[in-house]
Amino acid sequence: MRKPSYNVPLGKVISEFGLEELNRVPGAHDIPVTTSDINRPGLQLAGFFEYFGADRIQLIGAVEMAYLENLSYEERYASLDTYFTQEFPCLIIARGKEPFPEMVEIATKYGRPLLRTNEETSRFASYLIYYLNVELAPRCSKHGVLVEVYGEGILMLGESGVGKSETALELVKRGHRLVADDVVEIRKVSNKTLVGSSPDIIRHFIEIRGVGILDVKNLYGVGSVKMTEGINLVVNMELWDTKKQYDRLGIHDEYTEILGLRIPSLTVPVRPGRNLAIIIEVAAINHRQKKMGYNAAKVLSERVIREIEKNSMPNSEA
Repeated sequence: MRKPSYNVPLGKVISEFGLEELNRVPGAHDIPVTTSDINRPGLQLAGFFEYFGADRIQLIGAVEMAYLENLSYEERYASLDTYFTQEFPCLIIARGKEPFPEMVEIATKYGRPLLRTNEETSRFASYLIYYLNVELAPRCSKHGVLVEVYGEGILMLGESGVGKSETALELVKRGHRLVADDVVEIRKVSNKTLVGSSPDIIRHFIEIRGVGILDVKNLYGVGSVKMTEGINLVVNMELWDTKKQYDRLGIHDEYTEILGLRIPSLTVPVRPGRNLAIIIEVAAINHRQKKMGYNAAKVLSERVIREIEKNSMPNSEA
């Protein structure tokens, strides 16, 4: 099955990083950026184009500019003319360096956007790669609620009407933050990390049956919401089934697979009288403790085992 591909319009990259446009290229803002990899074209300026990634954003800094400056005008023109025939999305000049007049001329001739940033080359490259990794990440949508509780991203899943939104609202009242309600857009930004956010159209809104739509940011202030959050724990909420055996100790770890990653998870049965907000808070704290190496269930189990072994030892005086 073919994986879906994503792209970022170059105009969004220009806006995000405040890049200066050094030439005018029709449709430049609509050019799709399809990979998070970038290229420093040292070898290409010297004429070597094997294995050249033409789909990558090109970035040059002080080293490449110094190399071009040491060439004669004819050599520099020939090098740039060959380089700009490659169909890459754009060329970004770092450190605020002034482009050569022939660079602007040739870039415009071949329809290649020429951009500039005042940032250091390596630092800008790391910012740009991280941004593109997020924007181009594999993604999916889940029907659920994402909240940040004590620094942990908690994704609550379950059938409609089970109480996810009401629990999220109670958590917001208790000082935690809402990221997304109803639809959570999840992106796999690395081989270990999932990041969740809300669709723009419903961001910071929450639906409470019997009350309607609430604007959480306006009701509780900007400190009650967050744009994105990593997903650290999945809480599967379901109506209490008296015939089902639920985990009462928490010794065995459970996981929910999302975009190929196994995320630690819990199954929380819901019935009248259970304070779900407090349960979610405790689950978040307990998850942090486990990450720090402390597991209360295992500590209790070890104590019980030691006590059993102690009581089962034969009396030495007998």
